[in-house]
Amino acid sequence: MDCIREDFTAVVPDIEEAHRESRSQFNLPIHPPRSETGPQCHICVNECRLPPNGRSYCGLRYNEGNRLKGATANRANVSWYHDSLPTNCVADWVCPGGTGAGYPRFAYRSGPEYGYKNLAVFYHACSFDCLFCQNWHYRDLALRESNITASMLADAVDAHTSCICYFGGDPTPQLPHSIRVARLALEKNKGRILRVCWETNGSMRPALLKQTAEIALNSGGCIKVDLKAWDEGLHIALCGVSNKRTLENFQLLAEYARKRPSPPFLIASTLLVPGYIDREEISRLSRFISSLNPDIPYSLLAFYPHFMMRDLPTTSRHHAEECLAEAKTQGLKSIRVGNVHLLSDDY
Repeated sequence: MDCIREDFTAVVPDIEEAHRESRSQFNLPIHPPRSETGPQCHICVNECRLPPNGRSYCGLRYNEGNRLKGATANRANVSWYHDSLPTNCVADWVCPGGTGAGYPRFAYRSGPEYGYKNLAVFYHACSFDCLFCQNWHYRDLALRESNITASMLADAVDAHTSCICYFGGDPTPQLPHSIRVARLALEKNKGRILRVCWETNGSMRPALLKQTAEIALNSGGCIKVDLKAWDEGLHIALCGVSNKRTLENFQLLAEYARKRPSPPFLIASTLLVPGYIDREEISRLSRFISSLNPDIPYSLLAFYPHFMMRDLPTTSRHHAEECLAEAKTQGLKSIRVGNVHLLSDDY
């Protein structure tokens, strides 16, 4: 990790090889396509411009006859299920479904919403290439036909659904679809509580982010942004893509957070990847969050080995406690360690 932060150029070949191995086994482009001509996608930070017969970095879109085909605002590559509340969500410790925050305007109960459920919507694509991805299996599905319409998904909201949560993969590459679903569902369920939330890497086009922010803000939902790393080189090493757009978008969301202090609108999280996301990274991320709004909740998540990083250990209790203590020194008022059952007693 120090070699990445101190001499990124020297380790670029190793980083590129790791991502080449990660993506080639699923027939996904190694880098975001940068053709001089051809249709361009503007949904996320990658802004892929596709050559003839080329495919986007996320795998969802392709160039057919010099036209962009694939996932649209009406059709997506997605699956979903109902999850009883309170559920294991990044925001469950501060959100209405888990705590009753915002009752009675945004929650059905003054405590956990027992008896209600969450519509968990899993989008089968991502704008990043995280080598530690815990849901990496979606890559097998990313190239399939996008055939779930917005109205089909909106109809999955029933009388006992009190919130919708978009995750994945990541909802970013199919954000227009999630926005359309949200609007349809809210219209069909007008007059009752229905919160809409996004869990994302924050790499979307700002104009789309503003639409999601308005929906989440007005419905009592939240936006959960996973801040993978502070150092850009480290972020590229772990996720294949720069974090500049994510940090800029987080700053934009922090402005919305001041409009609705309760329930919290914006929640941050970081996975404590052993050997990579250390005290220094958490210190700098915490300082950044606190500088925007010290009331933004921040969850430090224990790591479990997955995908290309199966050889790493789980996060140690010492590592988690050290990072938690460091985050507190930066002025944040609401911090916790999540997935504590994964912590090991090793250093």
